[in-house]
Amino acid sequence: QVQLVETGGQLVQAGGSLRLSCAASGRTFTSYTMGWFRQAPGKERDFVAAITWSGGNTYYADSVKGRFTISRTYAENTVYLQMNSLKPEDTAVYFCTAARSSPLYYNQPREWAYYDYWGQGTQVTVSS
Repeated sequence: QVQLVETGGQLVQAGGSLRLSCAASGRTFTSYTMGWFRQAPGKERDFVAAITWSGGNTYYADSVKGRFTISRTYAENTVYLQMNSLKPEDTAVYFCTAARSSPLYYNQPREWAYYDYWGQGTQVTVSS
């Protein structure tokens, strides 16, 4: 049974920082692409960031580039999302996700359909 558990979401003021964590269990995730998506009320689930198994490739949505950083630790089977300079429009439920297969093409990690496993999400609220 694969499980992804997100933690770290909370209420924060605009301009502040948060670090989200996603602990993976049930398999060895060293060869998986890991990603973060977010969903605001009434909106679709949007790509935020992803990192390939080697950590050699990282991907970011234009809206978070330069403010968010994705990283992973293999020993702990954990992926992180460091979020700085938060804005009210970053308010959403943030979901961790994992894909078993390597990307077939470069931008595939930006697509939700690429991923096999999803966490339950953690709420991030940024007040103005």
